[in-house]
Amino acid sequence: MKKSKNWKIINNSNIHQLFKEHPYNKKAKQVTDKTNKTLITAALPYANGKLHIGHIAGAYLPADTCTRFLRLKGENAIFICGSDENGVPITVSAAKENVTPQVIIDRYHEINKQAFAGMNINFDAYHRTSCSDHTEEAQKFFLELHQKGHVQRRTTEQLYCDSCERFLPDRYVEGTCYHCKSELAKGDQCETCGKMIDAIKLIKPKCAICGKTPEVKNTDHWFFRLDNFEKELKTFIEERPYFRDNVKRFSNGLLKQGLIARAITRDLSWGVPVPLEEAEGKVLYVWFDAPIGYISFTKKWAEENTNVNNNEWKDYWINDNSKTIHFIGKDNIVFHSIVWPAMLMSHGGYNLPHDVVANEFLNIKGAKTSTSRNYAVWIDEYLELFSADPLRYYLTAIAPEGSDSDFSWEDFQTRNNSELADNLGNFIQRNIAFANKYFDGIVPSAENLSEDAKNMIAEIEIAKAEIEKLLKKHQYKQALQRVMKLSQSGNQFLENEKPWSARKDNIKKCAMAVNTGLKVVEALSLVMAPFLPESSKTLREMLNLPALDFSAWNNNWQLKTGDKINKQTILFRKFDDDEIAVQAQKLE
Repeated sequence: MKKSKNWKIINNSNIHQLFKEHPYNKKAKQVTDKTNKTLITAALPYANGKLHIGHIAGAYLPADTCTRFLRLKGENAIFICGSDENGVPITVSAAKENVTPQVIIDRYHEINKQAFAGMNINFDAYHRTSCSDHTEEAQKFFLELHQKGHVQRRTTEQLYCDSCERFLPDRYVEGTCYHCKSELAKGDQCETCGKMIDAIKLIKPKCAICGKTPEVKNTDHWFFRLDNFEKELKTFIEERPYFRDNVKRFSNGLLKQGLIARAITRDLSWGVPVPLEEAEGKVLYVWFDAPIGYISFTKKWAEENTNVNNNEWKDYWINDNSKTIHFIGKDNIVFHSIVWPAMLMSHGGYNLPHDVVANEFLNIKGAKTSTSRNYAVWIDEYLELFSADPLRYYLTAIAPEGSDSDFSWEDFQTRNNSELADNLGNFIQRNIAFANKYFDGIVPSAENLSEDAKNMIAEIEIAKAEIEKLLKKHQYKQALQRVMKLSQSGNQFLENEKPWSARKDNIKKCAMAVNTGLKVVEALSLVMAPFLPESSKTLREMLNLPALDFSAWNNNWQLKTGDKINKQTILFRKFDDDEIAVQAQKLE
């Protein structure tokens, strides 16, 4: 199997120089900006397959929603992500297709970038762990931990496949979990219960490539002394009572079991080479090098962004006034709440995660998504037929924030048609249509506000405050419900005031109702923006308002009496039974 052209093997001649140049061997921190900054990351997707709705719902959609909201609030937030292109999942896919890993990662890096863009999930940087700058950063990180004594060489037992003539790294092994007895366990983690796995202990292990039963042999690997940080990690968890229950449950469960040293090298011909001469032929475990990508990708962002200087990445990583928020699925919890913080503690100098926001799993009609059985709703295929916002809405509305949730095409259709089209879309269209029909598209003045109108205007501010509070607590499902409740209140206001009747004998009352209704529409264009960015943009064009900018959440009303608005357009089309039936049939 060929090595990546970006591989960079460090030998003894340059280990000392590389370690010497590492910025955190300097005593003083160099922070360029002490203002509040927020670094948002989402778990790096493996570049060995396409994105499906479970990926989007689990990490990337809530992370994008969070970033958009913080910017509307006027906070300096950047969203960093990229392809995870090292490790066993890549080589397993390459072996199955009989191609090189480079072919696999090049293919899926581009496919997934396009899928993210189609879903309006906008990263400030979307980089690759196969690139030389990440390789160097990961090797520096390893050397720092090794020099401090937190990495030790050990002889260990590992499964070996005689048929394939190779030691089997974790993802090359499949079997039954010894924790929950699920048959979906891999050699590093059980996909069902999420617990970390020792491949040697798997029940009925088999080689993931040839299916044969492997045998146990001895080999040398380097272990990260995770157990050295048990006390610090307990404090880390205790100091973050706002962590979601699943994060606290998984983390405290592992701490209660007692931490052990974890192997952070693998016998592979693909990945970040271990920068020690005696470790020839070994690479860093993908769950050691991948989170370091959060750092290397932030550096790349600073390097490539013409609006910042090369050192601005430090504002997000070594600044007491900054915070890091990781968005992940529940199968990645222990790596982000235990292993990664311990790595940062061991290294020193970097901020520890402020929050780890983990979602549960999104199933499809009661069954687990399965890439191998093609039982999934693929993002690229969805975008060939539908726009992004209806799916963004639905995945947020059923978000698996506290427990696993369920997707079905039929429910997707029902919610789109009844909630987006009949509630939100209809309210918006009615107000803009009234203004255009009865007032020539000019925002009328509001005189002698009725009690309903006063209550409606007060409801806008109440809703905005409640939505803000929920978003700050990462309760995206409830925040979206509050957006829709504001729209429902607006519809009820129109029913009470009946501007279509009042215009016949009380034009001032009609004008007051239309003016108030347009205020609700403008408010909706703001509060829906983190969730439905494209629809919000279109709505503001209908209102003839400028695009939302940095700190727009704090602005006063922009739509004034006498302003000219544009004609209404259909924001959300309804989906008919036939087109949904075709998609549902694909799952059968």
